[in-house]
Amino acid sequence: MHTRTLYHSLLAAVSAVFLVSCATDVANRYYADRAYAPKDPARVQVLHREPGRSYKAIADFQSRGDTEESLRVKAARIGADAVIIVRPGGYYQTGQSWAGQDSLAGTSTRILGTAIVYK
Repeated sequence: MHTRTLYHSLLAAVSAVFLVSCATDVANRYYADRAYAPKDPARVQVLHREPGRSYKAIADFQSRGDTEESLRVKAARIGADAVIIVRPGGYYQTGQSWAGQDSLAGTSTRILGTAIVYK
């Protein structure tokens, strides 16, 4: 009986470690002082630098494993006009040092997005 309890405890511990290692790293911060009406994601711009017009940041999204499109959808849900995408770091292997050989082009391990509304 003791062996069976030990086995189940060990199995639970290994399962917990596995689940934690597969979890996504997500942090969302909302700054808006009011709620904005949700928008159609197709109407939310995806930007890779600050826009040339005035805006107000209403939220920041940080995730591991998200895509630009999923951040666009999150921004649309909170009524943003656009989301500014930043990719700090990314996948890199020494055998893929030339852009033409990079099978993971356009992907990264972490993605940040700032949801904005235009003033």
